[in-house]
Formats: sequence, C-alpha cells, structure tokens
Amino acid sequence: MAILDELEQLRAQSLCNIEQAQDMAQLEALRVAVLGRSGTLTAYLRQMGALPKEDRAAVGKCANDVRNCVEEALGSRKAVLQETELEAQLATSAVDVTLPGRSQVQGHRHLIHAITDEICDIFYGLGFSVATGPEVETDYYNFTALNAPADHPSRSMQDTFYLPDLSGDVAKVKGESDVLLRTQTSGVQVHTMENQKPPIYIVAPGKVYRRDSADPSHLPQFTQLEGLAIDTSLRFSDLKGTLDYFCKAMFGPERKTRFRAHYFPFTEPSAEVDVSCGICGGTGCRFCKGTGWLEILGCGMVDPAVLTCSGIDPEVYRGFAFGVGVERVAALKYDIPDLRLLLQGDMRFLRQF
Repeated sequence: MAILDELEQLRAQSLCNIEQAQDMAQLEALRVAVLGRSGTLTAYLRQMGALPKEDRAAVGKCANDVRNCVEEALGSRKAVLQETELEAQLATSAVDVTLPGRSQVQGHRHLIHAITDEICDIFYGLGFSVATGPEVETDYYNFTALNAPADHPSRSMQDTFYLPDLSGDVAKVKGESDVLLRTQTSGVQVHTMENQKPPIYIVAPGKVYRRDSADPSHLPQFTQLEGLAIDTSLRFSDLKGTLDYFCKAMFGPERKTRFRAHYFPFTEPSAEVDVSCGICGGTGCRFCKGTGWLEILGCGMVDPAVLTCSGIDPEVYRGFAFGVGVERVAALKYDIPDLRLLLQGDMRFLRQF
C-alpha cells in the first residue's frame, strides 16, 4: 500500500533529522513537526477512518511502530544533547585553580569607635560601668543642673544647637526653646545621679554637638566620654591617680601627666590634664609647640551644688568628674594632624589603624 510506503519514508526521514539535530531547540521542533497535534504522523492517524476496513489494522500497526521508533530516537538524542550542553557549560565556567586568588580586605571598626571601646575597657578594669543618655537634651540637664550660670557663653545660640520645642512650653532661651543637641555628655551624669543612689562609678561616651567650624582641631560633631565617681571618701588624690593610670594605659607607661588649675562651672577645684609629648618625650618639638606637653582632658571635684541639685547630700558624699574628647585621644595616640581626617571616609587613611 502506498500509505505504508509513506509511513516508512516518514520514519527514515524523521530518524535522519533527529540524528542531525544540533541542540535542544531543533530537537523539540522536530518532535512537534512529527508528533505534535498538527504533525505529519498525527495527520496519518487522523486519516484512519477513511481507509478500507481491511487496511486499517496494517496501517495502524505501522503508524504505532513509527511513533515508538521516533519517540525512542528523540529520547536518545535528547540525552546526548543534554550531556554535550553540560560539558560545554562546565568547560566555559571552569575555575583555573592554578591562578592566584583575589584577597578580600577584612573590615574593622572605625578608629573612633575602637578608641571609645579601649577607653571604656580601661575604666571597666577600675570598676566603672558605662551609662548612656539622650542626644537631645533640655537646658536643665545640659547646663542648669551642672551649675552653669544663666549668662554662661556656652548657653548662647552661637555655641549651642537649639531645637524647636514641640511640647508647647514657653521658649526660655533667646527666643528659642530650651531643647538642644547636647554639648557634652555630662547630662548623663545628672540623669544617673537622679536615678541611682551612691556609690556611683560611671563613664558616659556619646556624640555631642557644638557650633564650631570644622578645622584641624575642632569638629561640630565629635565623641566625648565623661566620667563620674561619687562615694563617701573620695579625694582629689583619687582623681589624680585614676587619670594618671588612664593616661599610662592609653598612651604608654613612660608617659607623664601634669595637672593645671582651671575653671569649670560643675567642678571645684578644677584642673586640666596634660600628657607628655610622645614624639619628643617631653623635651619640646613642633607637635607640642615646644612645651613638651599636650592637653588631654578637663576634670575636677564635683561641685556640692551639683550634688544637691541631683538630690545627693554633699555632707555625706563627694565625687570627681572628668571629660575627654575621643577624637583628641585618637589624634594624640596616632599623631593625627587633622581631626577632619577621621570623618572624611578616606580608606587610604582609615586602613592604617
């Protein structure tokens, strides 16, 4: 029968085309062309009803044989093509293990945070704990409770960032509110004295804000660490011993300290602390301006008025306080000539530490 010859020709042609298929897309197109709903073999099967009854069995058997043969050939060729494509993919994405590796730069904490942690660790060893407080303070906690006079220059709008008071209170400071960005972390000391009974031994690190123009030695935002100790028998000698230990632990055991009389509203007596220059060893150089000393922090015995304002009896308790700028400690420890380098994000500079 002519139809059987046509089916055999379809088988031979299909097998030849399948064997020559170069990729999965061609193979799928062949499958659809032969076995799909509109395929050539499917068309023969649809003509079965028009054939004489005595021919249907032979044609049906032949058509099924062709289908099985084509499906088997498609499966075999598909396996070959998949293996070939996998090998090609592995070849193109292979890693040459003989090439040198690309090193990854390991990150680390910013120098300011590292110095802050180092200072805190030193005072941890002396029995101090870390206290924190809000960066947005009121005039009371930032100035009044610390015995700052009403006409003190630091209260002026030229030195302090005042904020709108959203509570509805009447403005109290030069036409603005008494809400401000803290200029010192000393307010944390007041909060602690109000909420904790003595003895108190704390350090309070955190960001502070002042209306300073950025220059090699000043920043409008910097990190300060305040310390406070309150107990029944503290003396100025305890303050000196504590800060001398801190300076030696931070800058080296060979460094010396000296105390110079100074004035702070919240301490009496007050002093500024200098540390001997690490570059010249105290003999005098350009870095220390020929003096052999570098100013490091301010300190003093807590004024009785500050204790009274926070509800602590100055007849029973005495205390000392100190404040140090973390950026200044970093500059003195690593001989950094310009504080602005710490904030510019220059990785060439920051990776040195």
